[in-house]
Amino acid sequence: MAEKAKRAVKLPESGQWPDRVAPIALGVGGLLLVIGFLMAFLYASPVNGAAVSEPVLVGDQMVTNVQLLSQKIFYFHMPVALVSFVALAFAGYYGVRFLMTKEQRFDTCTSICMEIALLFVVCTMITGEMWTRFEWGLWWTWDPRLTTYLILMIIVIAYFILRNAIDDPERRATYASVIAIIALVDVPICYMVTRVIPSSIHPVVLREGGMTGDMGMTVGVVMLGMTLLGFALYRMRFRQVRLTQRVEAIKEQLED
Repeated sequence: MAEKAKRAVKLPESGQWPDRVAPIALGVGGLLLVIGFLMAFLYASPVNGAAVSEPVLVGDQMVTNVQLLSQKIFYFHMPVALVSFVALAFAGYYGVRFLMTKEQRFDTCTSICMEIALLFVVCTMITGEMWTRFEWGLWWTWDPRLTTYLILMIIVIAYFILRNAIDDPERRATYASVIAIIALVDVPICYMVTRVIPSSIHPVVLREGGMTGDMGMTVGVVMLGMTLLGFALYRMRFRQVRLTQRVEAIKEQLED
């Protein structure tokens, strides 16, 4: 019983400063996203996107650069993808920490980071497919960036399938940490693939200097909003999970 009490004491107290800041971050992030939405439609000039000088074969169709809603989707697609990478980076980091220490707290952090990553990965795929449809005229093509990011999404989904398939807490946390690290390894591959494979039709906006000042400012506002939103969701979910764990620990003590 003493050992269980010690384990309960290790659980963090509620009301830590990130938990108090999280609602503010959520509100500010939502406000910035609204401002970014308005800037995308009313302030920023068109995005060059996957500009082509002549029709190219994409999938089985010859398409040209049609800048309809794709120029607006870009302002949200790029930030949400970068936030998904950040969430996966933290998940991989906490996965390594768990494998080194076997502390439950790091497994909890990994799991929540992967939950946030899944949310932003799905949003990235949705906005990416919308961009592809409006920019290239088709819903899917086996472009290297799209393919590697699809693999990343499958790895993230596999993480949760694995967690639900294993009952033993320590084995579940160990295997899940390995999957989180594998997902992290795929992140730089997704990011660099368009730079490594010149034939990729996916635009490389930062390298090619395709953004003007107003575009960069709009992306920056949306990026900050997405980051604050991801942080707020993480802290709120973390607080919920840890409070649940504290309640379970207290129940065990009372039962003993």
